[in-house]
Amino acid sequence: MLILIGSVCLVVATLASLARPSASFWLDALAFVPAEISQIIAQPLGQWLQRPMLHLISALFVHVDWLHLVGNLAYLWVFGLTVERAVGHLRFGLLFVLLGALANLVVAWQLGDSTRPVVGASGGVSAIIGVYLGLFPDRRMGLWLPLGLYLQFARVPALLVIGSWFALQLLFSVFGPMSGDVAWWSHVAGFLFGLIAALFLRLIPGQANLRLRDD
Repeated sequence: MLILIGSVCLVVATLASLARPSASFWLDALAFVPAEISQIIAQPLGQWLQRPMLHLISALFVHVDWLHLVGNLAYLWVFGLTVERAVGHLRFGLLFVLLGALANLVVAWQLGDSTRPVVGASGGVSAIIGVYLGLFPDRRMGLWLPLGLYLQFARVPALLVIGSWFALQLLFSVFGPMSGDVAWWSHVAGFLFGLIAALFLRLIPGQANLRLRDD
């Protein structure tokens, strides 16, 4: 996971260090444009292998600002470490990239003819959260909860924590604004794809270690 995090940070740092015209050029080169993707997926499946489809993956490693990046990395760190230990480095990377790209594909379909570029790792990160819940629905997570002037450590069911998070994502997806930089539907789609992937992993013996201790 450190390689994945390093790659994302490297892209953001590089874009931040470039002059505005150069940064905009590379941002446009790595982001995906929903209108372009929609035109491709409207064609027969055999014609989907076109260059813009690769941007569904490259967009996962680009963020428009450090706040967006830090937020995604925080979730990736909390849930990704356990998922990576359970499924291994290679499967973890594939889950992040492939499911994140599928989430971006859903966003491209949902936005239709929008020509604004979309970037962000939200789809991949949400997929990892979905995998976490699918593999460990009964786990409890250690959290520091504010109680008045003090913080109290407590172990909260992962289902409650992630369920509350998903409810917010669904609420924003339906009633919230759609950003040209990151789309709320990528959170919902990525999470659902992650849940489905976790169910398949559970059905195939030896694909995931389900006996890890609670966080």
